[in-house]
Order: sequence, then C-alpha cells, then structure tokens
Amino acid sequence: MSASQLPSQIAHDGSTLSVFAIFVVSVILIALWGAADTDTPRRFFISGRGLGSARNGIALFGDFISAATLLGTPGLIALAGFDGIPYLVGPIVVWAVILLLIAEPFHNTGSYTVADALARRLRPRPVHLAMGLATLVISLFYLTAQLVGAGALAAPLLGISGEAAQNFLMVFLGILMIIYVAISGMHGATLVQVVKAAFLLVASIFLALLVLAKFGWNPSDLLGAAAHRSGVAEKFLGPGARSEGTGIERLDRMSLQLGALFGAAALPHLLMRMCVVPSARAARRSVQWTAVLTCVFCVTAGILGFGAAAVLGPQAIVAGSPSGNTATLLLAHSLGGSWMLTVMACVAFATILAVVAGIALAAATSVAHDLYGAVIRRGRATEEQELLVARWAVVGIGSAATGLSLIAGHINISFAAGLAFAVAASAILPALLYGLYWRGFTTTGALWSIYGGLLSSVVLAALSPGVSGSPTALFPDMDFSLFPLQYPTLVSAPVGFLLGWLGSVMGKGKTNPATYSALELRTFTGVDGQSAPQGHVPTSSPVFPGPTGRSRHR
Repeated sequence: MSASQLPSQIAHDGSTLSVFAIFVVSVILIALWGAADTDTPRRFFISGRGLGSARNGIALFGDFISAATLLGTPGLIALAGFDGIPYLVGPIVVWAVILLLIAEPFHNTGSYTVADALARRLRPRPVHLAMGLATLVISLFYLTAQLVGAGALAAPLLGISGEAAQNFLMVFLGILMIIYVAISGMHGATLVQVVKAAFLLVASIFLALLVLAKFGWNPSDLLGAAAHRSGVAEKFLGPGARSEGTGIERLDRMSLQLGALFGAAALPHLLMRMCVVPSARAARRSVQWTAVLTCVFCVTAGILGFGAAAVLGPQAIVAGSPSGNTATLLLAHSLGGSWMLTVMACVAFATILAVVAGIALAAATSVAHDLYGAVIRRGRATEEQELLVARWAVVGIGSAATGLSLIAGHINISFAAGLAFAVAASAILPALLYGLYWRGFTTTGALWSIYGGLLSSVVLAALSPGVSGSPTALFPDMDFSLFPLQYPTLVSAPVGFLLGWLGSVMGKGKTNPATYSALELRTFTGVDGQSAPQGHVPTSSPVFPGPTGRSRHR
C-alpha cells in the first residue's frame, strides 16, 4: 500500500475526520479553560513558575518530540538499518547536555528568555535585541516547517487532495494555533503538550507491542526478518549498509546530526520550560523526566523502524515515501488495519500542532519581553503592556508563519527544520554557554557570536542545494548553490563560538568581575549575590528576580 492509498482506507468510516474534529474542539476548550490563568506576563509566559516537575517534564517531552521524530526516524531506520541508530541516540544525548550544563544554571539566571540570563552580566539592551531577532528567525523557520508538514499530512489523511486543500488546512491550523496560544499562553500549551505526550507514548508503544507479538516477542527474530527483507542481508544490521555516497553527502549527514544535537539544546521554546518550575531542583527533575520518556520513545521508534523493514520491505516503504516518512503509518495499517492507521495519523497531527504551540509562545515572549520591553521601552513597560504585546505578537507571528508556509509549500520539511536547529546551535548556544561559564565573556563577544552565528547559518543555507540547484530545492529552476552542504551547522556553529571568543578578546568592552561573581553565585545557588551583605551568603533567597519575574537591567 502506498501513501496515495491512505485516504481511501481511512475515509470509509470517516473516523479520522471525526477524531480530527474532536481534537480541534478539545484544543479550543483547553484554551478557554486556561484563559483565566494568563492575566499577567508571568502567568502567560511561564505559568507563574508554578508547574510541578513531572508535569513540566512530560510537557517538555511533548515540546521536543516532533512529527519528524515520530515519522522520520522510524522511516530512516527502516531504510538504513544500523545507520539510522545515531538519529535515536542524538535525542538522548541532547538531554544529557541540557541536564549537565544548562537546566539548573539557566533556571537560576533566566526570567523568561535567554537574553534575561545574559543581561545579568552584559549590557541589556543590545543583548535583548540580538537574542530577540535570533529567536524570531528560529521560530519562523521551525513554525513554517511544522505547518507545511501538518498540511501535507492532514490533507490526504482527511480524504482531500490538491494544493488548494493543503493550503486551506495550513491556514486553518495557523488560525487554530493563534487562537489557543493567544488565549491560554503557557498554561494551555502545557495541557495540550501533556495530552499529546500521553497519546503519543501509548499509541507508539501499543504499535511496537504489535510488532514484537508478530515475531513471537523475540527481538532477534525481528532483526533477522528485517535484515532478510532489506536486500543487503546481515549488512543491514551493521554500519555502512546504506552509507554509500560522496564525501560531501557524508559531511552533510554529520552536519545534520550535529545540528540536531547542539541545536536542540538551545531551542528557545525548550529553554523557556526551564523557567516554569519553582526551583532549580525542579528544573533538573523535569529534564530527568523528559530524558526517561525520550529513552522509552527512542527504543519504541527503533522497534517500529525495524518492524517496518521486516513487515513491509524497502520497496513498499519507498513507494509510500522516498524518505520513508510514511513507514510508521503503513506499518500501523498492516498490523492493525484502518483503525490503527487512524490512531497513528491523529497522533502525528496532534504532535505537529502541540509543538507549534510551544514555538509560537517562545517567539511571542521574545517579542514582548526582549524587543518591546527591553529594547523599545528600555525596561519601563508595564505588565499590561507586555501582555497585550505578547497576545498581538502571537497573531503576527502565526500569520507570518502561515504566509511563509503557503509560499514555501513545496519546501523540504527536513531542510527547514534543520535550518532552525542550525541557527540555534550557531547563534544561541555559543552565547549561552559563554555567558554561563566564561568569566571573560563580554557584550561585544555576545553580539559577535549571536549575529555572526545567525548570519553565517542563514547565508550558507541560502547558498546551499536546499534552496537552489536541485530538483527538491525551494527554487529548483535556479542555481546559485555555492555552498555544498544543505545543513550549515558543521561550519556555522564553530563560527559562532569563534566569534564569541574573538569579540571578547579583541572588543572594547570589558567584563565586570563583581558582576560575574554575582552571576556565578546565582547560577549555582539561586541566591542573588548583590542583595547579600559582603562576605555573607543568605540561607534562602528567591530563585527568580523580583516580584514580576523581570530581569533587573543594570
């Protein structure tokens, strides 16, 4: 069965349309339910720092697992075998990096955004401007990729076809996203993420159990059948079975994996969730919850990938999608019939819509707090003004992302998502790590790092085969691809780190030792060193800065 056959299998009983309608109504009801808890910026942006670690960890898992992971990773393993395993290991390593280097110190130093953490020791206004722009670029790329993916997935599964139908669905999804994020903020986004995460885990684990049951609950038999149907025999279970290609192609895969690893650790909507819990300990526990759930899901995805190879074979998978993105759906139909296909299709749709909520909220927070509050109003904006700007920012960002998805409806979804990860790894991660751990880091270094990483990643991507010079490019009839790699992380991320160091060493600005010492104390203890008597460390102090959660700009 190919992807083109999916609609007819579902449309017989209208089950997908019914579940889709129920999901849409539920999302709107959740938004209305959470509206009462968004009357201040603190509640709208970070849910008043009142979320428990378990609930936040589940929601963080929901924020992290996108449809690309749910559909793309099992499909890649089904086609590439062992060579697809690094795409399962990467998400697990991401949470190790966040747990060890970022979760606690970022919670202790940040209020809402990455710029808040840096502004504690650097000049606030230029840092907020640079980080705000970088966050907007990342969010627009990621939102566009998710909306295009949602339209491409939902249109055939609802039994409708044609470019106009896909465009209509992208507009509808964009409007739905705007409504529930603008009304309910972090509270509503968290509820949607928790429901989505539970739905995702239960459905994927059940499908994995169907796979194991088919092979007598023996993983060895499953792997043997997958290798037998792969066409390359036992090589399928070892490295190099599907890795043929030029050196450039291997470098491109490495660049994509580096972007997924380091970029995920710096995505604004994931970092924002470090601040929604009341303490650094709760932030660490949230990441531990997420890491455990990610491990469970990655094991499940591996079973689904090898199960698709064993049950369907590569020919059927490629017939559905050359990249293997429909392998999970085809496997669901093969083992569970139309009802299982309907369940997995709705899980994929819910996954896309839930991820979009977190991204849109992070972007709106950056516009209201960084660009409007810190840059335009120089820290003098009232709570009511920031909240109003945030709600309108959701409308503006959602509309812009929807418009971009209509223009770039044929863009390679993996390329757009990979570009968002590349910008995060190149523009945000270097400045964040330097700001938290390097005493010599200066405002000049931060600006060089952020702007340099942002420009290098975007320019290199614009000059790559993903934009022009190939049949799958955004502009297939044009050719200005001067950079050979589709994913620029391999070059742009080192550029971001190098510029951060150069700017700090060669720039005019100098770091203030006392300011860094106060930040260091706050990073590791949650105590504001500037408010304590000299030589004395208080036994207790608020983890967050001030009654409204704003960073105190010095």
